[in-house]
Amino acid sequence: MYFSSQFSVLGSLFVAYIVGMAKSKNKARIISSEVTYKGPAFSVTTDIVLEPSGVQTRRDIVRHSGSVVVLAVEESRSGPRILLEHQYRHAAQQYLWELPAGRIDAGEKPLAAAKRELIEETGYRAKRWKRVLYFYASPGFVAEPMSLFLAEHLTEGEAEPEDDEVIHKEMVPLKIAVQMVIQGKICDAKTISGVLWLSQQRKASKSA
Repeated sequence: MYFSSQFSVLGSLFVAYIVGMAKSKNKARIISSEVTYKGPAFSVTTDIVLEPSGVQTRRDIVRHSGSVVVLAVEESRSGPRILLEHQYRHAAQQYLWELPAGRIDAGEKPLAAAKRELIEETGYRAKRWKRVLYFYASPGFVAEPMSLFLAEHLTEGEAEPEDDEVIHKEMVPLKIAVQMVIQGKICDAKTISGVLWLSQQRKASKSA
């Protein structure tokens, strides 16, 4: 009993120490930083940092202005449908199903970027907008925050794609999109996040 209570006290002190350390040291101290690549879409820095854990190490970071993702939803008698794009992605070396998305331009607000990207890539406009997710797709080395916006009450128009964009768009029933995620047919992280978020929200609203 003595050892049990002593272990419990030590465990509590250890947890308290970890929590206190996280509150007091939640950011790394940058010892040096050098831009090793700078392109039109992103740059790369090589940083020597002292991390909150006390470890000093080198981190190569892709610096990005941030991106927006648009979960455009159209209601129908059979249930919600979401707007998906099908386009070739050289980095993945295959065609991917994705939600409309794009980079936030310098000085641009995320909502304005989301509205612009939806028009440019699909021609659709939406009357109701709401940011529902904020996340990092690959925080190990990419400093790219992503804001996912729910867009509703859609009207269709003419797309204004960039010269290198060849995009096929399709309204896909939510149930089918969820199946595509489970079966591995949708393998883009931001799209998986949006599809599963909407599916969970609809299930929660039905059970409420």
